[in-house]
Amino acid sequence: MATLSVCQSQCGGFSFDYCKRNALLEAEITKLGCSVPAARKTGTTICGVVYKDGVVLGADTRATEGMIVADKNCSKIHYISPNIYCCGAGTAADTEMTTQIISSNLELHSLSTGRLPRVATANRMLKQMLFRYQGYIGAALVLGGVDCLGPHLYSIYPHGSTDKLPYVTMGSGSLAAMAVFEDRYKPDMEEEEAKQLVRDAIAAGIFNDLGSGSNIDLCVITKGKLDYLRPHDEANKKGVRLTALESAAEAGSYRYKHGTTGVLTKAVTPLHLEMVEETIQTMDTS
Repeated sequence: MATLSVCQSQCGGFSFDYCKRNALLEAEITKLGCSVPAARKTGTTICGVVYKDGVVLGADTRATEGMIVADKNCSKIHYISPNIYCCGAGTAADTEMTTQIISSNLELHSLSTGRLPRVATANRMLKQMLFRYQGYIGAALVLGGVDCLGPHLYSIYPHGSTDKLPYVTMGSGSLAAMAVFEDRYKPDMEEEEAKQLVRDAIAAGIFNDLGSGSNIDLCVITKGKLDYLRPHDEANKKGVRLTALESAAEAGSYRYKHGTTGVLTKAVTPLHLEMVEETIQTMDTS
């Protein structure tokens, strides 16, 4: 088999051999009255930033099933090793299983070497696994951690490509979060400043993306210390819903305290109406 593949001529550029096949398959599926499988829309906002002493990772907590909110408080920051954590966007099952497999492999690697794994090792394992499946594993990841070489932050795409940057965002709300980073990021930030920056970036994704919402989780990783803040903040709090016992007339409604919405101007216009008498006559049907 190896000899056969070596003897075949290798052509450069992209290969469009399967385009005609896909068109024929789509036509046959349409004739049978079936619909072609569509891409699944997912929603998440995850991000991370490198500050002076470590890494801060952040994520929202909304899980969606199409246009339905399936879970309002799911955890999107996954454990990899004691010094490495990973935020996952995309298909929830894929991010869970991918991070669990790599966490297990890194644990075996750590036991065989007798030391904590490096962030670059986790990055290499993740990108090789995702590249092997050519994007069919829907996991977009933000990997962060601190090892013997200092803090590191990687973004890993579903096809296996990676970036190493001082701040990264992923998910459907990544553009809104990236706007916050590009406006306010600066090197060598303090921990509280970095946490506030990540919090505001996730909040921007929550308020500008329908697939992101609910709470804000943070994970602060420094050398020899981990602080997993779940939840760190609740971006948009709901009003209190009244029950039927409290008020039958207002059951199911939302009541907010006076002054919640600011009133800019107020004007009262009197209406001059003329009363008109109305009489009703029965029709004679005899």
